This record gives sequence, C-alpha cells and structure tokens, in this order.
Amino acid sequence: MIRTLDQIVDGAAYDCVVLGAGAGGMAAAVFAALDGARVLLVERTAHLGGTTALSAASAWVPNSLHAATVAADDSVENASRYLSGVVGNHAPRSLRDAFLESGPAAIARLERDSDVHFRPYATHPDYEQQHEGATLRGRALEPLPFDGRELGDDLGLIRPPIPEFTILGGMMVDRTDIGHLLKLGKSSASTLHALRILGRYGLDRLAGRRGSRLVMGNALVGRMLLTLQKRGVDILVRTETRELVAGPAGVEGVVLESGGVVRRIQATRGVVLAGGGFTRHPARRAEMLPAPAPAESPCAPGATGALQDLALGLGARFGEGAQDHAFWAPVSIRKRADGSTAVFPHFVMDRSKPGTVCVNQAGRRFVNESASYHLFAKAMLEADGTAPCIPSFIVTDAAGLRKYGLGMVRMGARTLRPFLDDGYLVEGRTLAELAGKLGIDAAALETTVAAMNAAAKTGVDPDFGRGSTAYHRVNGDAAAGWPNPTLGRIDAPPFYAVRLYPADIGAATGLAVDAWAQVLKGDDRPIGRLYACGNEAQSVMGGTYPGPGVTIGPAIAFAYRAVQHALGRTPE
Repeated sequence: MIRTLDQIVDGAAYDCVVLGAGAGGMAAAVFAALDGARVLLVERTAHLGGTTALSAASAWVPNSLHAATVAADDSVENASRYLSGVVGNHAPRSLRDAFLESGPAAIARLERDSDVHFRPYATHPDYEQQHEGATLRGRALEPLPFDGRELGDDLGLIRPPIPEFTILGGMMVDRTDIGHLLKLGKSSASTLHALRILGRYGLDRLAGRRGSRLVMGNALVGRMLLTLQKRGVDILVRTETRELVAGPAGVEGVVLESGGVVRRIQATRGVVLAGGGFTRHPARRAEMLPAPAPAESPCAPGATGALQDLALGLGARFGEGAQDHAFWAPVSIRKRADGSTAVFPHFVMDRSKPGTVCVNQAGRRFVNESASYHLFAKAMLEADGTAPCIPSFIVTDAAGLRKYGLGMVRMGARTLRPFLDDGYLVEGRTLAELAGKLGIDAAALETTVAAMNAAAKTGVDPDFGRGSTAYHRVNGDAAAGWPNPTLGRIDAPPFYAVRLYPADIGAATGLAVDAWAQVLKGDDRPIGRLYACGNEAQSVMGGTYPGPGVTIGPAIAFAYRAVQHALGRTPE
C-alpha cells in the first residue's frame, strides 16, 4: 500500500525494511512478504523501478525451471565452468556458487507464489561464446508482458521507459513486437499481433493514460508491484534514509525523512540496501570511473551511493578485485525538445548489422563491432589512450540506415531532417564529405570501408573477427543474404554517422557481502541484520559481463538469500 511518511507512527516496527525499489529491492520486499513478514519498502525518488524500469530486464539465471523448455542439456556444472572462465578470480567462487544454487529457487518461488513470470527466448546467447560452458539459450529470462491496468492508479508510480525506446509517443515494444511490426501486412499472425497492441495503445491514450501494456523492465516492476499490493506491503516514495540505527544486534532500524517529516523505524529482522550503487555519487563517480568520468549515463537518478555512505559509516567496506568498477555500453546523445538529454544505449540494433562500421577519430576500426556492449565500450576507453576514440563514430550508408536505423533514427524513418538539423545524424554525399564533417581523415575512412566491403564478400573479418561467434551472428541479419550475417557492403550514398560515447550502465563495485548478502566489515565480519543486493553490493560477476541480465539475475537471487537469512530460513 502506498503510504506517506506522516501516516506511519514514529517507532513503528517492521520485520524487514528494504531501501531502494529497483529489481533487487522490490524482489527482496516480495520474498519477505511471501514469507509472511511485515515489510516496508522505501524509495527516495518519485518512481519505482530504478534502472531496471529503463532496461530490457533480462534476468540471467542458469538452470531455472524455464531452461528445460529450450536448453535441456544445460547444468550447474556447465554454468560454473562458464563463469569460472569469464569471471575467474575477479569475484569469490563462493558467491558464484551461492548464486547458481539460489537463482533457480528464487525464480521458482516467484513463478509459484507471485505475479512475477518470465519466459526464455529460443535463442539468447551468452556473450562470451569462446569460453567452455557457454550456451545459446536458456539462461536469460525475459519478464512476460503485463497489463498495467491491474495496478489501478499505482501504474503512474512506475518509472516510465526511455522515450526513445518507445514508438508513437509512448507505446512500449519488445523485440517480439518489433518482429511482428516489421511483418505488418505480410503475415496474418504478425498483422493480428500488431493491430492488437496498436489498438490497445490507442484506447489507453483516448482514456488519458500512459500505455498500459508493459514490457521489459516496466513489466517486471509492474508485476512485482502488483504482488506487493496484494500482500499489503507499505511503500514510501520521495523518502530519504538519513541514518542506519545501530544497536547490540547490528542494524536495528532506520531514520527516514520526507517533506520535513522524520520517523524512526524499527527493523526487527533486517535492513536490505538496494539503492543502485554509486553511479550518481558526485565524488565516488570521479574516483571510480576512468578519467575524465563520462558526463552522461542512462542509469536512473536514484543511484546516489547515499546508502553506501551510511553503511561505510558503520564499518562496511567496498569489495575488491573486480575487473572494472562499472558495466558499460556505447551511447549516443541528443537534446530533447523539452531541454532534457536523451542518452541512448546502442545494444544490438545497429552495431552488429551488415553494412555498418565503427571507427575512431582517425577513421580506423578499433573494435569488433559485434562484441557485447560492455566489451565495446571498454574497448573505446582503452583505445582512447592511443588514438582518440571518444567520441567514435558508427557509419552506414543509405541502404543500411533505411533497413536498420542508426541509434535514435529508427529504421524506415520518414524524415531525417530533425536529426540532421541538430547534428545528431551526420550526412555526406561521399565518404570523403562525411569524413570532413566528422573531422576525420578521409583517406583512412575510405580505406576502412573498402576493407569492410571486401570482408562482406568473403564473410571473414581478418582484423577483429566480427561474426565469428554465435552471439555475434544472432545479432546480425541472416536474411540479408551475405556470407556473414554481421557483414555487408557500405556503398549506397549518401553516407551517415552517429557519434558514440562510453557510458556506465550500472555499478560493478559495491559493498562487500558474504554468500547470504550480509554486508561485511573491514575484518570480514558481517554487520548484523544489514544486507545488500543488486548494484549496491559487489558484483558476483566481478565487473565482467557474461551474458544478458547478469545484474538483474543475481539481484533477484541475492535478494532471496538475504531474506532467507534475515527471517531465519537458512539451512543449519
């Protein structure tokens, strides 16, 4: 139930107090409520969902009950070997084992007892296919679409999606919907699906509400919120946590403030920190990210690191050994009409498609364009020290732009003029003209494109191995007819480019925790009754990025473990 702080009496007691309402925090609240605990969920911003609400909300959980439907041959041993190969010594093996043990149990509990439901894709590969134990399917789960009308007025509490990821001014679509929309009028099944979701959105707008058919991150948040509604969980928004109250048992409560109202709340079993980590912390951002720290990030605004500061004040420490302090993606940036800044992650829709190439400011390639977004952006950061790569440029021709789009320019866009006028999209009648507008060497760009055209013919990228793994190829376009689905010619003028920047999409370094998500002191002893999950805690992936959903999957698993421990449900 949505409450305001003044509706809660000073000294009120809850079994569990959860601070932060992204995937990890909401999952912790759900698990505690399912076990009959009295729960208070506290969010500092006006919206629920955190960065999860802005994301695809894939959850990487090997060997869940869904895996058998698409990958019956997977196993805990395979997943463990894969994580050992990718993560190595960048995170404790004990945390990986805990995740692999409890991830399936957490998903099973949600499926059985809550409104949270997932589905696997027939093909959704791990990102690092070169490692033993990698799979093509079964580990990445997607939340089922959700009817937001079930939430009533609380639908408005969910953080809206990134506008540039919607169509028609706010209609959410996932990749299944996109596939149907592209076949509108060509397939009866796709036409029916497209007309159904378009009609639903039209009715929503006529009713004066946002689109109520929720997919991806909004669907996961909506499903969790419905469960919390049904279980009578108290939820506060626009509420700051001012203090973690320590006592003989550890953390015994919190001090909250909202609109000048202050309340001291007792937590009799535990406090779970799930505020999203340090990515909006002004000082720690500069300390932990490469200099100069990226100016823009698509992360939600609530991840200020304030809860970590409170925990550090009680003797907590940050985890160590991660390969990187953050997870990364290439983004493009554009000013919206209202003056806000759109930060658009380039995940898979353009970089891996045939007929594109990414170059540095010298007009030369520096990366396998089909690599995962995390590895792509890390390559930008690393290569920038040798040859300027920030920004770099994704380049295509008229045919590629029309067929696949480029960043915020959607495929088949009816007009390019707004994007050209504000400089987001750069056009050249020739490659030399495009290079001149971008300030890069024309001869180098022409040489680079010629090499890509030759690679398109042979299907082999001798320089970076583009299209050499199943993950690369899945994100290409096999229907284009090229020998390699990620390689195609770039020769249909005019030519186009968009600037790319590296951006952090979540914290990998967080508070050190044990296998039960207990926050650890400098001497590795747990702080009693204090837990952390999601990006608030040290990444079980050690700052590597093995596959889609490797932040949300562990967030759910360790939320489950935290609640089990706090409520005394752990094995002896």
